[in-house]
Amino acid sequence: MSDDASFYAERRVVVRLGEIVMILELHRQGVTVSGIARQVGLDRKTVRRCIADGLEPPVYGPRKARTTQLHRFEPYLRERLAAFPQLTGRRLLRELRDLGYAGGYTILTDFLRGIRPPETASFELRFETPPGRQAQVDSFPNRVHR
Repeated sequence: MSDDASFYAERRVVVRLGEIVMILELHRQGVTVSGIARQVGLDRKTVRRCIADGLEPPVYGPRKARTTQLHRFEPYLRERLAAFPQLTGRRLLRELRDLGYAGGYTILTDFLRGIRPPETASFELRFETPPGRQAQVDSFPNRVHR
């Protein structure tokens, strides 16, 4: 089976609980599967599956992880950020384009956000002056509102 065929074979239509209740009620009333499919707007096979499954809502599992176009460039990006953590996403995108990357900017920046080392807090140098040697002034007017 080709990749496209397996994708469509595994794909299932999401049927809401209200639609399942309607399908089961119409089936109880004796409406044919084709008639139910026309009224609800679903395929006959989907209607048959809902009737066979009953009122139990479908359980959808986790999606399979997809490989991205960025996957083969991840070691390069990790190496570049380890050497130069301040490199921007735009700069790295230009470098990747030269290497043959055809993906988008957003997926790149999302990836970089996860691997970029955290910024270190800058050290604050405090100094004290004796009284009368330095003054501080607020840069906004203090107004009393009544």
